[in-house]
Amino acid sequence: MSDRVLLVTGSSGIAAAAARLAGERGESVFIVGREEEQGRALAAQLPRSGFAVCDLLDETQVAAAFSACLQRFGRLDAVFQAAGISGRSFGDGPIHECSSEGWDATMDGNAKIAFLVSRAAVRHWLAKGGGGALLNMASVLAFAPQAQHFATHAYAASKGAIVAMSTAMAACYAPNGIRVNAIAPALVRTPMSARSQADNEIQEFIRRKQPLSNGMMEPDDVARTALFLLSDDARHITGQTIVVDAGWTIS
Repeated sequence: MSDRVLLVTGSSGIAAAAARLAGERGESVFIVGREEEQGRALAAQLPRSGFAVCDLLDETQVAAAFSACLQRFGRLDAVFQAAGISGRSFGDGPIHECSSEGWDATMDGNAKIAFLVSRAAVRHWLAKGGGGALLNMASVLAFAPQAQHFATHAYAASKGAIVAMSTAMAACYAPNGIRVNAIAPALVRTPMSARSQADNEIQEFIRRKQPLSNGMMEPDDVARTALFLLSDDARHITGQTIVVDAGWTIS
């Protein structure tokens, strides 16, 4: 049984898949998110777990969630910052159509959350003398755009910011033994991709765009790579953005 402790932000989709897989591998998992019922239900499925309700845009609540994890388990080895949003409902879209409100909401819901969670993780590990693994959720859309169906430019910008921030952090904190990477999935069957799942034209497009999965990937497909990057098996990997895209970038 592992004594590692993993903190995961989010309680659905890829975050939930990573939490379940980590639990199956014997790790303790602390889930942080705003959906209390969903988060507690996920935690209840895991053998050693904890949960904290948290508005991830509130730095005080983020700090409190990290404290709750440490109180529950006494340590923190890895953080998977998986929480994020699609800004389409807020007004994200092609830049000439994107509203200021849509831009701000999308940047906050992705880049700012990643900043606040990353800062809390790094502060903790520095205070205890170093060591730790942080993985931030990016997206293939940060560097492999698709204009027809996925022209959400605030989303792409927010995920690009996460890639840049993660790389800069990796360089800064490598001497402290803190690893920082990003993971960039293509289209995955999660609650956030409900619009695409319901659109037959997009489904046909994705079958061609992601030939290795013959369509949308499943959350577990990304979660396995995420847990590898957070594990000791990846102890020499930092400053990387690992693409899990079923062929998106080359199709």
